[in-house]
Amino acid sequence: MKVLFIVPYPKEGPSYRYRVEQFIPFLEQNGVKCRVSSFMSSDFYNYLYRQKKRDTLKLLYYFLQGTARRVLDLFRAEAADLIFVHLEAFPIGPPVLEWLWTRLKKPIVFDLDDAIFMKKKVGSNNRLVNFLKYPAKIPGIIKLSSQVTVCNDYLKQYAAQYIPEDRIHVIPTSIDIGQFGIKKDLAKGDPLTIGWIGSHTTAPYLDLLRGVFEALSKKYDFVLKIVGAGRDFQIPGVKIINREWNLGRDVEEFQSLDIGVYPLPSDEWIKGKTGFKTCQYLSVGVPCVVSNLGRNREIIQDGVNGFLALDEQEWVNKLSLLIEDKDMRKRFAQAGRKTVRERFSVDVNAPRLLAVLRQAYNEHRR
Repeated sequence: MKVLFIVPYPKEGPSYRYRVEQFIPFLEQNGVKCRVSSFMSSDFYNYLYRQKKRDTLKLLYYFLQGTARRVLDLFRAEAADLIFVHLEAFPIGPPVLEWLWTRLKKPIVFDLDDAIFMKKKVGSNNRLVNFLKYPAKIPGIIKLSSQVTVCNDYLKQYAAQYIPEDRIHVIPTSIDIGQFGIKKDLAKGDPLTIGWIGSHTTAPYLDLLRGVFEALSKKYDFVLKIVGAGRDFQIPGVKIINREWNLGRDVEEFQSLDIGVYPLPSDEWIKGKTGFKTCQYLSVGVPCVVSNLGRNREIIQDGVNGFLALDEQEWVNKLSLLIEDKDMRKRFAQAGRKTVRERFSVDVNAPRLLAVLRQAYNEHRR
């Protein structure tokens, strides 16, 4: 079976790395010939997400490069038995490419791991974004697809509005626990490190915890480490290390933490999230406190493998417990690693993805 993987981002994009790339070795070992085509090049991705001032002509150049790759993909599809579309084939407009592939009699497996079907809130800029991004394309892609994979039950319920539920499969965003090894114990004399690792798009959520860290700094000696926010955070009285995210240091940064935090706002968009940052903390044995929302409620057993928190006082209380109790941190670390190994590891979920691909392929042949 030959599969053409159509993805929006290169390896720097976490959704591609964890929804597609890490499964490829297993798939190829089991007879699937994989070819990946990303709309964005690494240069385009880094320019778009790391450059604060962007040149319109340069963006247009990169966009045209991606468009040319998609034109070539129309011809590459001829050699494929199956097209796997992660999120979308083209960043703007309706699902024209997906429709063309079905006209070429190529079955599509569509992977959705985010609520990208939601429109941005009303505003002149957001109206333009909604027009260009065309959120209505997602129902269209789902209807064109032979099988659909999603990261949680909320997205499964959404997809079930458009195709039969037996064609929708929940495959959690997964962790290679061989790569995400257990962190080392805190050395004597080293300050305890509380940390957050993310991107500039989710960095505003850290503002939800400003009061929490201010309150904790009056009671405890700790360092707050923030990686990937795209700007320097400063909180009065709090010792903060601001670091740029780097692909080569990604696992190492998680392992450098003693406690992880994952704040989220309470809105509809969050229901489509994977809760993946929580899994990353658990995978390296970092106990964490996370917002009591969305997928986090399915990953964390409060007081067993981590803590769930909703209001500011609850955040302060539960972080205080972890700061004070080293044995609790160890218990959470062991339980968290077990959670990932049993439910969110590549070893568990790669065979499930292979089964979905085979199902789509065999149904098409019949």
